[in-house]
Amino acid sequence: MKWLLTRVLAGVAAVAVVLVGAGALLAYQYSGDPAPWAVSQGADAAWVGSWEDTDALAAILDTGGVDTVYVYAGDIGDEGGIERVADTDALLAWLADEYPDVRPLAWLRHVRTGSSLVEDRFGADARETLAGQAAEVAGDGFAGVHLEVRPVTVNDPSMPDLVSMVREELGGDPVLSVQAQHVELLPGGRMPSFVVQREEKYWSKGYLDRVTEEADEVVLPGVGAGMPGEAMYGGFMVRQVNEAVAALGTREEVTVRFGLPTYDSPDWGEREEHESPETALAAVRLGVTGAEPPESMTLGVAFYVADEADADDLAAYRSGWLPT
Repeated sequence: MKWLLTRVLAGVAAVAVVLVGAGALLAYQYSGDPAPWAVSQGADAAWVGSWEDTDALAAILDTGGVDTVYVYAGDIGDEGGIERVADTDALLAWLADEYPDVRPLAWLRHVRTGSSLVEDRFGADARETLAGQAAEVAGDGFAGVHLEVRPVTVNDPSMPDLVSMVREELGGDPVLSVQAQHVELLPGGRMPSFVVQREEKYWSKGYLDRVTEEADEVVLPGVGAGMPGEAMYGGFMVRQVNEAVAALGTREEVTVRFGLPTYDSPDWGEREEHESPETALAAVRLGVTGAEPPESMTLGVAFYVADEADADDLAAYRSGWLPT
């Protein structure tokens, strides 16, 4: 019994050492100075969940750095049908009058729990339904579609197929944006999270590339990292930039954005203490500096969500990302 206990304690200690070392390495990523050129390219975005009061959104758009908004336009059911959000036309009319150069994309959400390891996230009939209805929504005054479908397990074939079908239904001109999941920090690093949480938190670089092959724009979340401190969250975001650029850097043309945590409502997720727009922006700049993305790739950030962003969030964006 004593022998067994000794072995168990030794194993726990070894795991602890590995975790501490990995944490230190991750935190180290969040260090150094960003290059002067690693700033906004004027291609940033914002999720918009409510438009009863457009003051917060207007303040963001007045910066001149945001050219795309993801307008919450519908919830996707398990069978692929879309339950429309009311009065999106009111926001579209306001945008057309006040900010005609800003592109509104129809933000379509499907957020569940569990994995799609055994069963596809969407069956064949559901994919066909969703693709057709997504194109219908886009035709109601939007410049395209922003798909948020999660969680999706790596190598679930339904997601790449769905994106391809939506692309075909939309045609070539409308914008197709896909919200990805976090990219695993190391090959195979998604497995411990999958075993513990019973759902897929991370995608591999290969699956990210496969899912978004026919997308014009890709967005990686800047929330829900689950890191226990500011430095580790910053290092996590640096790695997200590095891995995304490595996965998508061979595209002829693609826009890649990284989310900024500017929300308070539980409707958009549980806010984690150490996640802030200041840290995310500093990390994205460091990541862009190290990754040196190709000229064919446009990099930006996205407010999550615009209507809940406050003055401090906007100040962080101005000072931490917009060119001086």
